[in-house]
Amino acid sequence: MKYAKTVAVVAGSVAALGAAAPAFAATTPTAPKLSLTTGVNELTSTAPQIPDQVVNPVVDAVGQTAEAVSEDGTISKSADAVNGVADAAGPLLGGLPLGG
Repeated sequence: MKYAKTVAVVAGSVAALGAAAPAFAATTPTAPKLSLTTGVNELTSTAPQIPDQVVNPVVDAVGQTAEAVSEDGTISKSADAVNGVADAAGPLLGGLPLGG
């Protein structure tokens, strides 16, 4: 009987200490921002600002290249080649030929 009382006192003391002690858990992280606008705003606010002297020449070069490729007809030639290969492949289901 002595042991049962001792165990009860120890268990009660541990329970009392657990209830009285503050929890030392990690701080709760904030919930992620789920909207697209908020995410874009957060990214742009933390991104370094690139000066216009660097961006403008790159944008101009890309525009000139796009114009040259469209005038050249490279895009339509590539699209025609892709369509020709797709037509020659025949009907597929999940990447496998249907037969026939």
